[in-house]
Amino acid sequence: MDNKRNIIMAVLLTGIILFGWPMLMEQFFPDMANKNEVVEQANAPANDQVPGDKMTPVAGSSSTSTEIATDAGSDKIRPLATVLRENPRVLIDTPRVKGSINLKGGRIDDLTLTDHTVDMSKNSGSVRLFSPSGTENAYFSRFGWAGEGVAVPDDNTIWSTDQSKLTPETPVTLSWSNETGQTYAIKLSIDADYLITAEQNVTNRGENAIAIKPYGLINRKRDLANIPASEASTWTIHSGPVGVYEGAANYDVDYKNLAGEEPGFFARMFGTSAVAGTNAYDTDVSWLGFTDKYWLGALIPDNISDVDAKFRSGGGDIFQAEIAKKSAQIIAPGKQLKTTTRLFAGAKENAVLVKYQDELGIINLDRAIDWGWFYWFEKPLFYLLNWLFQLVGNFGVAIILMTFVVRGIMFPIAQKQFKSMAQMRAVQPKMKALQEKHKDDKQEQQQAIMKLYKEEKVNPLAGCLPIFLQIPIFFALYKVLMLSIEMRHQPFILWIKDLSAPDPLTPVNLFGLLPFDPPSFLAVGILPILMGITMHFQFKLNPAPMDPMQKQIFSIMPWILVFIMAPFAAGLQLYWTVSNILTIAQQSWLYSRHPQMKEMMAKEAEEKARKAAADKAGA
Repeated sequence: MDNKRNIIMAVLLTGIILFGWPMLMEQFFPDMANKNEVVEQANAPANDQVPGDKMTPVAGSSSTSTEIATDAGSDKIRPLATVLRENPRVLIDTPRVKGSINLKGGRIDDLTLTDHTVDMSKNSGSVRLFSPSGTENAYFSRFGWAGEGVAVPDDNTIWSTDQSKLTPETPVTLSWSNETGQTYAIKLSIDADYLITAEQNVTNRGENAIAIKPYGLINRKRDLANIPASEASTWTIHSGPVGVYEGAANYDVDYKNLAGEEPGFFARMFGTSAVAGTNAYDTDVSWLGFTDKYWLGALIPDNISDVDAKFRSGGGDIFQAEIAKKSAQIIAPGKQLKTTTRLFAGAKENAVLVKYQDELGIINLDRAIDWGWFYWFEKPLFYLLNWLFQLVGNFGVAIILMTFVVRGIMFPIAQKQFKSMAQMRAVQPKMKALQEKHKDDKQEQQQAIMKLYKEEKVNPLAGCLPIFLQIPIFFALYKVLMLSIEMRHQPFILWIKDLSAPDPLTPVNLFGLLPFDPPSFLAVGILPILMGITMHFQFKLNPAPMDPMQKQIFSIMPWILVFIMAPFAAGLQLYWTVSNILTIAQQSWLYSRHPQMKEMMAKEAEEKARKAAADKAGA
């Protein structure tokens, strides 16, 4: 009767995991639950039928009443090529960035990242980061001034320029003069990676002093109803407004907060301090902007202690990040004012972020990558994995080598675990005797067992230590694979073309021969199947649990984990499979060192087989 009950409970547990797991994946790991969605939203094609990105004007700082951002878009989305031809432009041409600057409004609104493709197809284009207003995924930056009683350049200003192309060797200066003697200039320079430096200069040749406040902004259109799940912000990976102020990275605010919604249950549960509508910062603002999983647009002020920063919603699906001087600057006649602001617009490559952080003193710029709780562990793991990758040239081989390193470090712990298992098996007869002796007094039974553990020097929890140590390793590797652009689109061998994506081949559709895509919880690839098989043999080498229910759970656990792990990155599946193989080899070696353990298991197996035969004969 007990065995039947245990089987029923095991089957129910399996069903709950198989059918409940996809819903949990949607909440916690959406980028893997939607594994077939490979095109980033920022690179989606234009659609003339989609409503446009008309933006509500955003008021200026408290010391001025001038609007600092308006939208020049139409009521309909227009093709990118059409919008790019509408106004005069200055080309941007660097080894890693291509695009242009719109001279109407002085917007940096056309940037593509030539080192990164949208997907792995042969005809895939480069990732587009910035797009001009009027296109489907408008995303741009500009620099300007707010002022009272003085004409300042705005979104309709046509700037003049001294160069036709911005390159690392040739900076570009945009200039414009009003009718009262003020000349505004923005000198833009760009390096060989992703950093644009804007030197804003105002010269006052008028008769009166003027009050001016320099600012920079990043404006982005984000349709909250249609953000791909792979780009949505979750408690594991942040996507949206991000910044460093008061010396710490802040991932609490998301687009829904700016739109007026309170944080959800999971956000509150994991400690977010975000409140709907709260988005202003004025203490040591190092940088702020908008992040996607792999890309970042961020404003970096020259003086972190003299800046007001804001995230705000412009209404609808328009959002904006702003920085400005805390107070207006007075410019006397014949004087000028210079301000320097940097714009990071590119891929979140760890080496590039760390370089800017160290060389330019940009505090915590590397935290644009949301490493999370295990930052202290994930960064060393990333450096190890990246070093191995640079050494061997194949990311899958690097994961295998890293697995050897991890298992080597944990080898002494595994030996202690094995010794603990042997000790636990050795005291099992004494434990059974104590359980039988004190079967009517559970408290006395527990005290007697604890005394036995002490006398025999047995630690019942020692065998769990390697499992607990694997949890941060597994989670850290998950974060590294999911967040590190260095790992994006990295192949292994044969059919594994992208180790940051799930295994694409599954026997459910005969490895692609049948023309349909199975649901995510059934799309079990070859690697997770191999992982389940190796885990099954690993468990077979372990001493069987004494409790029948535990034994049945352990027997089905490998096959449950096959379905659980199927939507995860192939790199994680590869790590776990190789780790299982190394564990099997290690256990086999340890059995050779402890033959009494193997003999004990053989005797137990023989005794159980004899008991089962006797029960069958009695039935």
